Amino acid sequence: MQRSGGSVVTIGVFDGVHRGHRRVVSRAVEVAGERGLRSVALTFEPHPAEVVRPGSHPPRLTSARRRAELLKELGVDAVEVLEFTLDVSRLTPADFAEQVLADRLRAASVVVGANFAFGHKAAGDVETLRALGEKYDFSVEVVPLVEGVSSTAIRELLTDGDAATAAHELGRPHRVEGVVVRGYQRGRQLGFPTANVETPPHTAIPADGVYAGWLQCVAVGNLPALYEGCRWPAAISVGTNPTFEGVPRTVEAYALDRDDLELYGAHVAVDFAARLRGNTKFDSIEALVAQIHADVDEARRLTA
Repeated sequence: MQRSGGSVVTIGVFDGVHRGHRRVVSRAVEVAGERGLRSVALTFEPHPAEVVRPGSHPPRLTSARRRAELLKELGVDAVEVLEFTLDVSRLTPADFAEQVLADRLRAASVVVGANFAFGHKAAGDVETLRALGEKYDFSVEVVPLVEGVSSTAIRELLTDGDAATAAHELGRPHRVEGVVVRGYQRGRQLGFPTANVETPPHTAIPADGVYAGWLQCVAVGNLPALYEGCRWPAAISVGTNPTFEGVPRTVEAYALDRDDLELYGAHVAVDFAARLRGNTKFDSIEALVAQIHADVDEARRLTA
């Protein structure tokens, strides 16, 4: 018997909302449309690994806000965030099915990927879920995986600096977000003023190097409203700036051909399209500036 006013639920951490996630979520939206039900993406905060094994939190491909935004773009009616606590981690598969799927979300159907695992110590799999669906009155659909695509694999690509392949697996450029803070202002002195982005803990930052991509204002705070939503092609530097004897690791983005932007305090996004080169210590400021000009030209070509 179908639950009156029930929902079609898909479940996961969904870090990155990559191509594999999108296949599962999109199918849940389709099923909901076919059955005239509400579609719900159930996700978790904080990352379960940090609760089960403190200190093991993997680098985050997406912030909680960005993850919800991407899931909504796929057409889900609601994103439900379950606070992941030790008590939640200790729920048996049967407890999870009853308390979360049946009681909280009134699931009439559950759509998951083929590698889905749930419950205490990941004791439940898709066959467990099917059996529990019979008990708690929800159907189960299992969606085949997109071969080779996973959040873990994408993190490894970023660790290697392979932003282009990571973008392919994500279905869009990898994004790093944060607030623009004051740095050493060396870029401004060299003629290439950069936005120095202070990123939250656990952010997945690509390997040190220079990248082509984009700089976008997400929220401007007290800045002019005209900046909000603006997106500029950019040359991006990640690292410790070895030419100047090293500094704390930073993410800095130069909006191409813009020396008039005052973004301090803005919440910005930096999208990484492709890596141009690794970091190099230059023998002179002149050599560094010449290389920056070359980097800017290449970034302009790649983002045209």
